[in-house]
Amino acid sequence: MISATSNPLCFSKPSSYTLSMGLRHPTSTSFKYAFEGIKTAFKREPNFRIHVLLAILVLILAGVLKFNIIEWLILAFTITFVITLELLNTVLEAVVNLTSPDISPEAKVAKDVSAGMVLVVSILAVVAGLVLFVPKILSYF
Repeated sequence: MISATSNPLCFSKPSSYTLSMGLRHPTSTSFKYAFEGIKTAFKREPNFRIHVLLAILVLILAGVLKFNIIEWLILAFTITFVITLELLNTVLEAVVNLTSPDISPEAKVAKDVSAGMVLVVSILAVVAGLVLFVPKILSYF
């Protein structure tokens, strides 16, 4: 039987082992690590940089076209979805490289499916962008 003190999911005071291994740290440190991860992805992954640049351009254009609150929310969720999956793709590639340094069919499947996941969401983002932007742009003509 799992007791409250032995359950790893129980929110109890961390043990000295946990603290010494750096497994628990202040929230500010968690944010630091999170921003380091984003910075690392930006430095190492060309596709991540492309997605971030496109997101900035899209946000600027949305401001120029005076998007309403619903359009901003759709845009924000779409951009966040693409960026998040690009980060997840980066993680999966790193883990595959770490655990499978030799070329293997399973590693290829993991990397290809991970990249495919980003492609599917990117296509969705393009479709959402067309639905949001084309009518607004055409209204100027």
